[in-house]
Amino acid sequence: MPSKQTTKSPPKPAPGVADESTPRYRSGAVARMIQMPVATLRVWERRYRVAQPALSASGHRLYSAADVRRLAQLKQLTDTGHAIGSIANLNEDELRQVASTHARSLTLRHSGPGDRAVPWRVVVVGQALSRRLQRPALLQRVGRIIRVVGVHEDLAQVAAMRAGERVDTLLFQTPKVGPGTLAELEAAIARCGARHGAMLYGFGATAACDAIGDAGIVVLREAQDDRSLAVWLRRLADTGSEADPPAGSPPAAGTAITEEVAPRRYDDAALTDFASLSSTIACECPRHIAELLMQLSHFEAYSADCEHQSPADASLHAYLGRVAGTARALFESALERVAIEEGLMLPR
Repeated sequence: MPSKQTTKSPPKPAPGVADESTPRYRSGAVARMIQMPVATLRVWERRYRVAQPALSASGHRLYSAADVRRLAQLKQLTDTGHAIGSIANLNEDELRQVASTHARSLTLRHSGPGDRAVPWRVVVVGQALSRRLQRPALLQRVGRIIRVVGVHEDLAQVAAMRAGERVDTLLFQTPKVGPGTLAELEAAIARCGARHGAMLYGFGATAACDAIGDAGIVVLREAQDDRSLAVWLRRLADTGSEADPPAGSPPAAGTAITEEVAPRRYDDAALTDFASLSSTIACECPRHIAELLMQLSHFEAYSADCEHQSPADASLHAYLGRVAGTARALFESALERVAIEEGLMLPR
């Protein structure tokens, strides 16, 4: 009598291991996740072939996590004015690029006087760094207009230059750091009238580099790719982390608190929408940042409304409000960067 053969079912994914291609979500659940009527979802499938869901044994459409992510990207883009017919055939990378471009344009639109809309004026010491600052891909990542006021071979040339156009930052690239580098760098910063200094170096003694950093000059080790260099440059241009704290404020060491805090860019409703959408197509960081922004904004408002029992108490709460507002503004910039990098649409 022939032995009975058994068919082994395919191995199941280990618990906790995401399988983005496995159909598991019914159309109603998908519609709720991406905030779209089920009828619209059906129209998109029929007319534009935006997804090809599997069918369960009972005839229900089942979508994978990858399907949900793609549909959420399409929904976000159509909400900002893109026609579904013009983007339905784009792959995931192309959709992320469209969203990233849109997010970057909104970031520039949000900018007011004194930030991204105003050119960042720099004096560059180092021909190699000067050439890198001409690369379109690098400039796009920085997200700022960079106006190179002057390019010099060494710090001595800067020290001999005549005063001219206002300079925000002296960018100094050097293969090695020596005992006299700090004095030369400070003299060059003072001579060109730069508000801040930054150094990109190859090799140097720890003590010498620490002394330069302690003097308020931002230091970064060389051998950075364009992505990492852009992050450093963007930090220099946008966050003002090297700026001195204003007189009369008692911030913690290393923290710059400004007297004037930018107004809030996103309200709770917009942040809530962003958090719920981003969690379906990206990591949890966008959601966490949105939640932190709401908490910081609430504390900022709470500090402003606190009853003051004395002038000292009023001064303390005003300081706490500035701290919360400064942190909120930084996290708003972080949200914009995440949106650009992850291809997410900024809250409106």
